[in-house]
Amino acid sequence: MPLALPLATALAPRTIEIIAVLGTAFAVLIVALFAARRRRRRPPLPPPPLPTGVRTKADLEVERAKAEVERAQAERAQADARAQAEQAERRQKEEAARRKADEEAKARADAEAKAKELARAAEAAATEEERRRARAEAEKLSAEAARRKKEEAEAERRAAYEAKKAQEAEQKARRRAEEETKRLEELQAAQRRAEEAAREELERQRRIEAESGRTLADGLSKTRGGFIARLAQLVGAAPAIDDRFLGELEEILFTADIGVRTADRLMGLVREKLKKRELSHPDKVKAALREEIERILSLDGVFAEGGMPASDAKPQVLMIVGVNGSGKTTTIGKLAFKARAGGGNVLLGAGDTFRAAAAEQLDVWATRAEVDIVKGVADQDPASVCFEAVKKGVEEGRDLVLLDTAGRLHTKVSLMDELKKVKRVIDKAMPGAPHSVWLVVDGTTGQNGLEQAKQFHEALGLNGLVLTKLDGTAKGGIVIGICDQLKVPVRYVGVGEKIGDLKPFRPKEFVDALFQEG
Repeated sequence: MPLALPLATALAPRTIEIIAVLGTAFAVLIVALFAARRRRRRPPLPPPPLPTGVRTKADLEVERAKAEVERAQAERAQADARAQAEQAERRQKEEAARRKADEEAKARADAEAKAKELARAAEAAATEEERRRARAEAEKLSAEAARRKKEEAEAERRAAYEAKKAQEAEQKARRRAEEETKRLEELQAAQRRAEEAAREELERQRRIEAESGRTLADGLSKTRGGFIARLAQLVGAAPAIDDRFLGELEEILFTADIGVRTADRLMGLVREKLKKRELSHPDKVKAALREEIERILSLDGVFAEGGMPASDAKPQVLMIVGVNGSGKTTTIGKLAFKARAGGGNVLLGAGDTFRAAAAEQLDVWATRAEVDIVKGVADQDPASVCFEAVKKGVEEGRDLVLLDTAGRLHTKVSLMDELKKVKRVIDKAMPGAPHSVWLVVDGTTGQNGLEQAKQFHEALGLNGLVLTKLDGTAKGGIVIGICDQLKVPVRYVGVGEKIGDLKPFRPKEFVDALFQEG
């Protein structure tokens, strides 16, 4: 016992000094490892900026894809930081466990050495009492050494468990990093697809600009040279409003292609305003006629702008009818091109199965507009082809289905009855369809076009008109008579062969172009 106290007193400061040195060395090692790892890891370069362009629906998809990429990169950086922190903590625990094991081993070795020294001292003791005390002290030290050995084994077991947990955490972090990398690659691929779609959309817009066609005023130059030119000549030559002026005005209106009923309406307006003393000069007569024609074309202010009508139906089914040679199939192709360029998912139905090469002509337009088409075989029932097209449009969630139909003479009752059958069959494919029935009228037919519109409207209930070939005729005034007598809005007018020459009908713009001087 007297020897144990000095020995413990001598060993304690040395143990503390060794622990301090080891702790300082471990801290320096951790800092160096962490700094080296930070130097090795560098954040990934940001993706290249997107090309600027027209902000379209596809542009918005690009911006959303970019946001997803940036968020994924931020999450990846956070995951790397967490992995570094976990690895540093694991190494710190392993070093602490090793340090504690070294201390336990040293303490055990010191205890064993002390026990041996006490044993030797006990053997050298002069009395039995001293030997007994020495043996007791040796046994105590042996028990202490055994206890320390057990604690060391437990510490090693705990260290192994912590190392296993750290290894599992590292594997989990690695898997998470791999998943984030895969997700980042998917987002980058989506971004590339969105950029490609944006480039395709830009290319379509450029093609549309290349197909912009002529202005409405240019397209109506021949129509403007008809009764409008005669009206302008009469107004310019007449010094005042007299019976001769009114007689010539009546002749101009009743010999124009606007129809007798519409001509009578316009003459009635002039006479009524004269009675009210609202017209004092021929120029005011022309202005009054212009204002009334605009009112007729706008269906007394109800209709302001043509184009494709808005619809909640999906798909919106549009049935196109007309006599052969009116430009029906070409009009459908141009409508498909415009709808596709606007981002619509369009499907064509080639229901004109009787006219030679009608389906092939529509197929060419489908390829040009990059839309799908449903075709039948020669002499197949047009109703069955339209039925298949509408069913496919419903199943595939299309936005617009444009149905071509066989050309029908309005004077043939049996042929008009077949068109009624087509309309009934379309309703079976999709209840409520077709949502619009448009008649394509050749503007060069004049009063015959008005008669066509009457017969088709009576048979099918038209809710839209397309007047074609107005650039090649002086009979464009027929549009005034059709709107006045049928109260059916004109959706588009064709003033040329290019896609851009099929223009949405706007009453004010049409009247301005019709009455434009020069």
